[in-house]
Amino acid sequence: YRFDRSGAIAPALEGFRDDDATVHRLAGRLILLRPMGKTTFGHLEDRSGKIQLYFKVDDLGAEQYEVVKLLDLGDVIGVEGPLFRTKTSEVTLRVKRLTLLTKSLRPLPLGKEDAEGKKHGELSDPELRARQRYADLAVRPAAREVFRVRSRAVAFIRKFLDARGYLEVETPVLQPVYGGASARPFTTHSDALDATFYLRIADELYLKRCIVGGLEKVYEIGHDFRNEGLDRFHNPEFTMAEWYEAYADYEVMLSMTEEMVAGMVAELFGTTTLERHGATLDFKRPFARRDFYTLVRETAGLDLARAGEGELRAALKRKDVQDVDRLSGGKLVDEVFKNFVEPTLVQPTFVLDYPVALSPLAKLKRDDPTRVERWELFIQKREIANAFSELNDPEEQRRRFEQQATLRAAGDAEAQQLDEDFIRALEYGMPPTGGVGLGVDRLLMILADQAHIRDVILFPMLRPE
Repeated sequence: YRFDRSGAIAPALEGFRDDDATVHRLAGRLILLRPMGKTTFGHLEDRSGKIQLYFKVDDLGAEQYEVVKLLDLGDVIGVEGPLFRTKTSEVTLRVKRLTLLTKSLRPLPLGKEDAEGKKHGELSDPELRARQRYADLAVRPAAREVFRVRSRAVAFIRKFLDARGYLEVETPVLQPVYGGASARPFTTHSDALDATFYLRIADELYLKRCIVGGLEKVYEIGHDFRNEGLDRFHNPEFTMAEWYEAYADYEVMLSMTEEMVAGMVAELFGTTTLERHGATLDFKRPFARRDFYTLVRETAGLDLARAGEGELRAALKRKDVQDVDRLSGGKLVDEVFKNFVEPTLVQPTFVLDYPVALSPLAKLKRDDPTRVERWELFIQKREIANAFSELNDPEEQRRRFEQQATLRAAGDAEAQQLDEDFIRALEYGMPPTGGVGLGVDRLLMILADQAHIRDVILFPMLRPE
């Protein structure tokens, strides 16, 4: 039922001295076995590292050595004995006592080590790794390291916000009205209330309700759900960090996000530069700041202030984008940006001041009513974070919700719903507010150097076998 360890493997190895006779009690998974008659060598691995084991019939006795002969790769065992150094100078545990803790009935795909210690034949299919993450974690230290990095990154976000006086809150995952983003929701039914509910697509509208209530700095790190396709950058269930601050605007949130991301890279890796997928990413502050309209003009040759929808469609057709004739308004502008601008944004870059049609929850830009005070942070050609000077005028919010309702009636399944309760909250008065939403999974893809979002999610959504 339990095995009392004296400690983990790595500290035992680090503390070894040649004259040390300390008896260690270690436990872990058996990942290598080399029988050699009356002696057997093996490797034991725990979360901290691995150690060579030396089993000898003279040390264990004939009865326990028979147990050694029955061991299989993947078995979980406890061992007890002193450390010594072999002729090749490898620190090894001389097993004086063996306890079989768990028998592995299904062989783990551990692979085989060559003469240089490199493994071959281990779990290599990316989809199988995601589908059987338990096996992936058991056999690949690199997989375990990804999720250690993830844990440290999320802890950094929490520590960063806590240190600045933010209050962590929990808002509903099941919501009677979904909003805060343009996406299709998952729908469910409450038998008790005989009502339809939706899995949240964003935390935003409830966090703003907290601001109305006087919680001036709030954040949430949680799961959101969008009923959309699966690809390298999208999983229907994903992790977002969102934070909102009263009396701030998008400039305040930009400086804060820049400090957070740069600080996270420095703390996790001890540097401001990362080599990722053939590019050297520089996280030294300040990050680049570029204007939305200027980027579209430079990459697509389009002046959004003057270009009609026909020009935008023609530009997209030159890129072989499909079904462009079905797009209009903000969707059309968004496709132009995705196809022309995003592929150029490799270094950490803030893109500022978006068209109103793309941002129904943001305030108008102070000196240009055709645009809003919004930025997005891009790294390695992908959006990582999104922020607004939050719209707090209830009448303007209602007007924009009604525009979204018109789009829904025209067939846009991703247009936002009119949320009467949220408007009522705004009518009580929401202070000027800045807010940020950061995609934790996408940021982790960069930090952990992974090419697919499923590789940074422990148990991602997959198509049925």
